[in-house]
Amino acid sequence: MYENTYPNKRFQHTLQFLEKYVKVNQHILDLGVPNPLSEKMIEKGYTVQNTEGEDLDIDFSTVVNSDAEVVTAFEIFEHLLAPLNVLSKIKADKLVASIPLKLWFSPAYRSKTDPWDRHYHEFEDWQFDWLLEKSGWKIIDSMKWTNPVKKIGIRPLLRAFTPRYYIIYAERKPESLESTIKPGKSLT
Repeated sequence: MYENTYPNKRFQHTLQFLEKYVKVNQHILDLGVPNPLSEKMIEKGYTVQNTEGEDLDIDFSTVVNSDAEVVTAFEIFEHLLAPLNVLSKIKADKLVASIPLKLWFSPAYRSKTDPWDRHYHEFEDWQFDWLLEKSGWKIIDSMKWTNPVKKIGIRPLLRAFTPRYYIIYAERKPESLESTIKPGKSLT
């Protein structure tokens, strides 16, 4: 995944944001397979359980069966066709999640060799906020940052001042998801 680049800045911002809201003694379910960021979380002293590569659009078993106090999801939801479904199944009361923001000057990311490494959604911040609200979450804090690249050109220049990443800390709303769905409608 990180053959040519290693996202030091993204990891640094993500870990600082995580440390603001999640105590080391809180158990974390990290959506996504073990990766360099989840390894860094473990190095910081967090207890992290990752999902195992199941298709989170269809298989919610790890999420439903988890007793974690916190769920983290770093650059996961843009890969899902229907992130509302897994977000609504989370039992934990705390969520720390980040997404790459949609860039108006760049097409959606699509790996030609790895079907799991494609973006179905590239959100604007308000779209992600709305998704979280509809799935029963209240955003407590958020942050954005840029991702400049060391290249010459118009796109690299735009990346220097256009936010690329968006991270949120949210807590489960007291009312259930069902109260946001009109009678007769279903998520499944």
